[in-house]
Amino acid sequence: MTTTSTTQRARTGRITFFVALAVFAQESTWNLYDSQVPPLLREHIGSAALVGLLMGMDNLLGIFIQPWMGNRSDHTRTSWGRRIPYLVVGMPLAALLFLTIPHAAASLPLLVLVMFSYALVANSFKPIAESLLPDFIPPDRRSRANAVVKIAASLTVMVAALISVFLIDEHPKSSFAIPSILMVASLAVLAAKVRDNRSPAYQTALDEDGDQHGTAAPGVRVRDTVLDIIRDADRSRLLLIVSILLFGGAWAASRALMTPYGMEALNMSRGEAGGLTLPSGVAFIVAAYPVARLAERFGRLRVMMVGMTVFAAGMVLGTVAQSPTGAVIGLCVAAAGASAFLVNAVVVLWNLAPSDRVVGTYTGLYTVGWVSGGFLGPALVGGMVDLTGWPLLLLDVAAVALLAVLAVARVSALQRRSSAGRAL
Repeated sequence: MTTTSTTQRARTGRITFFVALAVFAQESTWNLYDSQVPPLLREHIGSAALVGLLMGMDNLLGIFIQPWMGNRSDHTRTSWGRRIPYLVVGMPLAALLFLTIPHAAASLPLLVLVMFSYALVANSFKPIAESLLPDFIPPDRRSRANAVVKIAASLTVMVAALISVFLIDEHPKSSFAIPSILMVASLAVLAAKVRDNRSPAYQTALDEDGDQHGTAAPGVRVRDTVLDIIRDADRSRLLLIVSILLFGGAWAASRALMTPYGMEALNMSRGEAGGLTLPSGVAFIVAAYPVARLAERFGRLRVMMVGMTVFAAGMVLGTVAQSPTGAVIGLCVAAAGASAFLVNAVVVLWNLAPSDRVVGTYTGLYTVGWVSGGFLGPALVGGMVDLTGWPLLLLDVAAVALLAVLAVARVSALQRRSSAGRAL
């Protein structure tokens, strides 16, 4: 191994760690938010539908804010680079707002205002932190780097659960301080150690601007980027975003509807049914890094298709072996397969971007596809359940996943005909 290769690997591992740390801190707040804010709302609101509507507000904001903020950061040129300035402002403000949430719970209007403010700020910098990865990591190594980031994000579910189990009852307000402190501490490390203005993508963007002194050329707007994707005769990017929406819908449905499935089809209690997906979270973490390595060796699109097919097969297995044990095993197989898509889909989208100047925008568009699937998937599968019955829920999820497989297969076929030579 050459000295240059060793240095590059060390640099890749270093930036992967720092981005994973930042994402871990952000997701720690989001997971505790999702688990502990609904009880605060329930103190004032009796309607579960209204509580769900208010809890979905952050997803709705993300659809509009994340692509726009990713695009804004793409066009920013400062001595700190184009991402870090937003993080230095946004992360401490989000930490402060998150810390304020339980203190605002005495008043419903104030609680909703603080929730909205937190969701607005946190959504603003979420794609920016994630975009640091393609800024620094070369295309051929992005899958394994993103796998580490996904593992870090998955671990935050356990952090939120531990806080809920051991602290929230005795210290309902101060418990919110732990994720806030994690966020500020991770920012301090990130700001001290990462020089965004030295990233290869930032230097490339400056070259494309034709100005090495830090002033950006007129940038491409989000609307122009979307129109370019829609009008492109190749259709690869559009089909990939469609697959993200479809598979995001299948994944969300397999999570959101699992508790009623356990109760209705498996005769489990609410608490028992609520634990069906927990082992699959471990399966996802175990599988994430190996599938990233396989993707870099055999091709991301190929591994994604295999993984999505395994996801569907896990759903079928859970249906055939219709019991609590069968459901857990099926969900574990499905989660391991899903990791192939979740780790690699955004990497493929980054690598399909026409320029390093727009990777932040593409990160935001990935979120639009994924969150839109999260909105539509449970409703679509729920409608299918109304027709087929709860015992066939997992087959309904598999059907949606197979539509996503077809979309990715079409992208793969288009790319085989292309001479672009992108790392897909």
